[in-house]
Amino acid sequence: MSQIKCPKCGTVFTIDENDYNTIVRQVRDSEFNHDLSERLHLLEQDKQNSLALEREKSRAELERQLAAKDIQLANYKAEIKQKVAETNAKHEQEVSELKAQLANAQTERKLAIAQATTTVEKERDQLASQLKSREYEQQLQLQTTKDKYESALRLKDEQIAQYKDLKAKLSTKMVGETLEQHCENEFNKLRATAFRNAYFEKDNDARTGSKGDFIYRENDDEGNEIISIMFEMKNENETTATKHKNEDFFKELDKDRREKKCEYAVLVTLLEADNEYYNTGIVDVSHRYPKMYVIRPQFFIPMITILRNAALNSLDYKRELVAVRNQNIDITHFEENMEAFKTAFSRNYELASRKFQTAIDEIDKTINHLQKTKEALMSSENNLRLANNKAEDLTIKRLTRGNPTMQAKFNELKNGDDK
Repeated sequence: MSQIKCPKCGTVFTIDENDYNTIVRQVRDSEFNHDLSERLHLLEQDKQNSLALEREKSRAELERQLAAKDIQLANYKAEIKQKVAETNAKHEQEVSELKAQLANAQTERKLAIAQATTTVEKERDQLASQLKSREYEQQLQLQTTKDKYESALRLKDEQIAQYKDLKAKLSTKMVGETLEQHCENEFNKLRATAFRNAYFEKDNDARTGSKGDFIYRENDDEGNEIISIMFEMKNENETTATKHKNEDFFKELDKDRREKKCEYAVLVTLLEADNEYYNTGIVDVSHRYPKMYVIRPQFFIPMITILRNAALNSLDYKRELVAVRNQNIDITHFEENMEAFKTAFSRNYELASRKFQTAIDEIDKTINHLQKTKEALMSSENNLRLANNKAEDLTIKRLTRGNPTMQAKFNELKNGDDK
């Protein structure tokens, strides 16, 4: 047994060995725990101190690194600032150069625009002047053409009104006779000035059983016949029961022409008033009867004039032909050439007649066809000119070309005259 005194209260305790070992163990454990606790505390302090030291070292290192970074950043900033300054300077220089180039370009552009504007204005003024001149010429030409065809229209309207009035006043028996009187009056108006050497009288010779209405003949001063025309005038009142056609009189008119020895036959007619074939103007029916034409009364004087002018152009050749015939010269080829000339002239006359009537048709339709009518008239004039040129170009030398017989005869005549 053992006794143990409490150090605090002084009480003495009696304990056995087990209790003693327990108490010893408790004491030892308590001290151990106390030592352990103190060591742990010290370790914790060391740890905290170490951590604080490490933190201090880390903070110092970080501050050192930050200071280095600040220095590096300052250096970078200085470099960037210098580069920016250099770039700005270079940029400003480029901008200045571009501004200078832009100013030069604008100056050049203004000069080019000014020059182009001046040129365009000059060209515009010239074109405007030319346009005004052309417009004036066109207006003048249009007005002239308009006046010309208005005059022609008025004349035609007057003729139409005259014929309408004429038909309204006629009786059935007077129709044909009055048309004859009309044509005779139209001829007599020009007889003293245009037809002084012409014969134009009624055909009163009925010995052959029939006769025409009028015969036109014209001779030159030597008595050679220039032209001869047998005229027949036909008309009928609209109230007449039996309506005749123009072709009903062709055969009889051709017979009268041959019996009275006339070169041409012309039917002046108001029959078939609605027939466009005969309303075209001068109608050539020589495909049925030689040298026969059908006309309306308004073409009476123009028909005589056309045939007469053509005959006058060939008069010299007729005279030479008569002289050659009187000397019993072989004129076979000469006559062929003359017929060729007549055929060519007839062809040109036919073309002229068609174009002339085309112009009349255009006038009848509307004044809006003035241009077409003008072209037709010009074409007609050209064909007449060609016919006239052919007539003027026809000579004895041309007609005897390729005819040794006639050439020899003319040489003999020439040699005889020289002697």
